Amino acid sequence: MTNPTDQQQYAPSRETTEGRVFNVSGGDWDAVVGGLGEFRDDRLIVNMGPQHPSTHGVLRLVLELDGETVTDLRAVIGYLHTGIEKNAEFRTWTQAVTFLTRADYLSPLFNESAYSMGVEKLLGVEVPDRAKLIRIMLMEINRIQSHWVALATGGMEMGALTAMTNGLRARERCLDVLEMITGLRMNHAFIRPGGIAQDLPEGAVEKVREFVTDIREEINGLRRLLAGQPIWIGRLKDVGWLGTEGCLSLGVTGPMLRATGLPWDLRKTEPYWGYEQFDFDVVTYDGGDCWARFLVRLDEMYESTRIVEQALEYLSPGPVWVDDPKIAWPAQLSIGPDGMGNSLAHVQKIMNGSMESLIHHFKLVTEGFRVPAGQVYTSVEAPRGELGAHVVSDGGTRPWRVHLRDPSFVNLQSAAALSIGGMISDVVAAVGSIDPVMGGVDR
Repeated sequence: MTNPTDQQQYAPSRETTEGRVFNVSGGDWDAVVGGLGEFRDDRLIVNMGPQHPSTHGVLRLVLELDGETVTDLRAVIGYLHTGIEKNAEFRTWTQAVTFLTRADYLSPLFNESAYSMGVEKLLGVEVPDRAKLIRIMLMEINRIQSHWVALATGGMEMGALTAMTNGLRARERCLDVLEMITGLRMNHAFIRPGGIAQDLPEGAVEKVREFVTDIREEINGLRRLLAGQPIWIGRLKDVGWLGTEGCLSLGVTGPMLRATGLPWDLRKTEPYWGYEQFDFDVVTYDGGDCWARFLVRLDEMYESTRIVEQALEYLSPGPVWVDDPKIAWPAQLSIGPDGMGNSLAHVQKIMNGSMESLIHHFKLVTEGFRVPAGQVYTSVEAPRGELGAHVVSDGGTRPWRVHLRDPSFVNLQSAAALSIGGMISDVVAAVGSIDPVMGGVDR
């Protein structure tokens, strides 16, 4: 590696880089190392990543070490940049969902939800109750799935391989249910502006009830495996501490913030889609360390099963798409007495109509609907924290701009605060407790 002292003229000083996250897509990579401050012969600069099994994907951590103690850390991002937000500008409002769902690929339904909520706010439309409940149910299953990955990969990185195998086995149960309902295991593009792609398939309610029972057994099993395990506790307790004030200063949200004792959860503080009618607890612990974050995620999975059960109880027959031909796809407009979409009957009705009507519906599908000019910011409580969507319309059939406020990107700013003063091995636990998803960070 080039000596960092050769790059000092390109790098900001320590004072101007404190808490920064660097992007490698447009600059000198060695300058990032120079940004660590004055080079000293007794300090070692080490790259951890971007191809490292303990950095949760293509994340590069530049560490300054005094022996095995971390004296400084810089997170370098940009290796997974996909241009998702820019690509959305060249698709219709509905087609953009297919891109945005791939941002944070472990919580795709939340990406879809934040964006769809923004488009619906610009349109001034209200989604049917049945669609809202199905959205909530799917999001909570997705939350459980995402937390399983966080706990399983964290276990793998710290040598608890049984936690990894059991966690990924439990995650498969979540993906099976999501695939049955949406047709895909990930990147569903199921939640769309105006509603959802289609109603629940036959037998879905029974399958979800079975899932809730099975996944609770998995949660209890992981609790028995790890909650009292002395090595696991020793690797997490009093490691990677960050208090409430530090979280708020850095914009950190989600389980990391709730692990400091602050019950900030958008489902309770700023409820949307009827979350206020659900009975569930906001899980908090006041440790502020990796151990508290582990407990928060473990307990949140159980709370999500409570929400899923209640959503099933609240479900009643009805449409799953707004009753507006300018927004809804033609096949979604006709609803049978059982609440299921009668696509064939509606298509037959269109075919029996005038040629002008047929051409009009064809244009709606191919060209998309128009959204009034304006801009909104909408947010949901995703598995990693506040996931927001800034949606801008110029009055056309395509988004003028879509920007995601991804919690992985914001929370990653805390990596230095969690790691400085600890050992190299503690960096693994600290970064794992952030649970960053690089698809969401880089987009």
